[in-house]
Amino acid sequence: MVIDVRCVPRNYHARYKARERTYFYRMLSGSDPLSILEKDRCWHVPEELNLRSMQEACKVLVGTHDFSSFRASGCQAKSPVRSLDELNVTEVPSTPYFPSITERAWSNLNNGDPLACSSQPKTETAGVATNVGEAEGSTDGDSFGARRRHRCYVVTARSRGFLYHQVRLLVGVLKCVGTGELTVADVERILEEKTVAATKPMAPASGLYLARVKYEFP
Repeated sequence: MVIDVRCVPRNYHARYKARERTYFYRMLSGSDPLSILEKDRCWHVPEELNLRSMQEACKVLVGTHDFSSFRASGCQAKSPVRSLDELNVTEVPSTPYFPSITERAWSNLNNGDPLACSSQPKTETAGVATNVGEAEGSTDGDSFGARRRHRCYVVTARSRGFLYHQVRLLVGVLKCVGTGELTVADVERILEEKTVAATKPMAPASGLYLARVKYEFP
């Protein structure tokens, strides 16, 4: 669907004239297999994810840094220095849905409350907030054929420009923080080492979406 058209000079370059790019990355957390509607549309993470830890790791990575540790081989950029204007993780309803700027800000104001965007009541189990009635079509969680809902997390990354596979490498590290495989201090160390060899395997391409591009127009 074409929503806007604008005339530009012949030498206008859609890639190099972009002022800002925003990417979304979807992760579904839960032990049950994905439905056919979600397959190849997100990253399925069987483990539980700690949203607050991932949010703390985001704070380390936001800003202007040498992102050599998040630059895949084959990158043609002359410099590994990039300004990451936003890196945020938000929990949203488990639907093909992305958080608005207001919802991302609300999540930050609530210190990364994993249910800040959820209308469902929550209960505390071993210090972790969980949704009440997570099993679809079931109240006791043990009914035959009941499927447990996945928890959906969206990573938002915004910058004027990204290095080759930078977003997927960032998400791969954030996921490892969420599962406890890495700590926030480990993220600081990976950033300072300035080599992609220090970074965990990058996230698969299936969860990555280009959300928006802002352009400079003559």
